[in-house]
Amino acid sequence: MAKRRKLIAPSADDLSRLEDEFRRETSSRSFTAAPIAQVAAETASSYDPRPAEDRERAARDRNDAESFRQKTEAGLVMLEIPLEEIDADALVRDRVVLDAEDMQELQMSIAANGLRLPIEVYPLAEDGRGFRYGLLSGYRRFRAVQALLELTEKPAYTKIRAVLRDPEAMGGTFAAMIEENEIRANLSHFERGRIAVIASQQGAFVNVEAAVDALFPMASKGKRSKIRSFALIFEELGDMLRFPELMKERDGLKLAAALRGGAEARLRDLLARRDPANAADEAEMVLEALAQLEPVEADPARGGRPKKPTARAERAREVRKLTSGITLKTISEANGWSVKIEGGNVDGEMIDAVMQKLAYLLETP
Repeated sequence: MAKRRKLIAPSADDLSRLEDEFRRETSSRSFTAAPIAQVAAETASSYDPRPAEDRERAARDRNDAESFRQKTEAGLVMLEIPLEEIDADALVRDRVVLDAEDMQELQMSIAANGLRLPIEVYPLAEDGRGFRYGLLSGYRRFRAVQALLELTEKPAYTKIRAVLRDPEAMGGTFAAMIEENEIRANLSHFERGRIAVIASQQGAFVNVEAAVDALFPMASKGKRSKIRSFALIFEELGDMLRFPELMKERDGLKLAAALRGGAEARLRDLLARRDPANAADEAEMVLEALAQLEPVEADPARGGRPKKPTARAERAREVRKLTSGITLKTISEANGWSVKIEGGNVDGEMIDAVMQKLAYLLETP
């Protein structure tokens, strides 16, 4: 008779060991769907229940949307943008003065024929002011449409045609604005120098020299040198001058030379003595101030063409015409004053007599 085997319940360790072995065996198996199931799933995911015409129209719409986006980014699409969404002062403008007569003519042209040339804008980062675009070019056109809206309140002037630009792709916002105005407007040297200073102050360039080189790359070396001279005038005397954009090139270069020679404080004192009525009056003030300065020696390091010595132009402070036919002129010199005596009957004997009388007057206490 066979012996009966005694069954013993497995311990907790045995159960843990069996469970681990089962887990290792089952985890190593890979359960994959049958090929027919995979084909069915892929077919179902790619199936479009719409009719063929609708599918074709949807495909065209996707292509058109992508094409429109690309053309808009390339500046090939004209938009109509509400004036209130455009910040006209997002950039410091290079144009200093807007001529009132020219602006009136522009408004009349837009009112009669519409805006023929769109402005250029660029997208702005959200800053809570409601502006979506910054004005890149077309400042006069924008202000003209704005003035027509205020004057007529017509809905037609609430929007303006614009082209969206990427200023960085055009060499930066300042360069893009200046390029447009260099083509369409004749900027003065002062306006060019002013915007170069502002661009460098706002961190667009490391200094004024770099700003001039980058903003006016097509200008000759001599022209860039003149722009730097007027930039210096803006930096040191911009707050003293009322009509600097109308300053003659020759006068501006003389003024810049005096500033380089350290005459800023003296010039500011002389220019503060009266308020000019117009550009001609201010030009005369500048020349009078320069005449009272010590002559500035040319800096050989700055180069330039050798100049022939020329006689200093006389600027008489006072002129008196006597009944005898003699003319007396008092002239301010670098180290004092001179009196010039002119006339047909002036001779050496008369000059000797005048010198004796002057000596007597100046020595008498």
